Amino acid sequence: MPEPRIHRCDTVRCVIVLSRFSVREADASEFVAQAEAAIAVLRGKEGLLSLDFGHNLDDRELWTITTRWRDIGSYRRALSGIESKMVVVPLLSRAVDEPSAYDDPGELDPIGYRGVPTDADQ
Repeated sequence: MPEPRIHRCDTVRCVIVLSRFSVREADASEFVAQAEAAIAVLRGKEGLLSLDFGHNLDDRELWTITTRWRDIGSYRRALSGIESKMVVVPLLSRAVDEPSAYDDPGELDPIGYRGVPTDADQ
């Protein structure tokens, strides 16, 4: 059996964005069309490292779009511009209201600091 693939960011400020959606089954086809349009826009944005679109196996009303970005600025810039504001932002407004941006744990040292400690950290 092959080892599972663990995607780690190889840049200093990689960001994982996990957006979850609760969608009634009756609205699923409309949601998928809206999500596919937003995904097409996001795939063209600079700084996007990966994108996954998924449907929960246990609760068929839960969906996710998970992206990895070179840095937080890349993600924020991806949401600006007229095309993103017209296509991506309306989809994200349907997301479950919870924090969605995460650091790659490989970016932190054992006690939770990012990067090299400075004199102020000691």
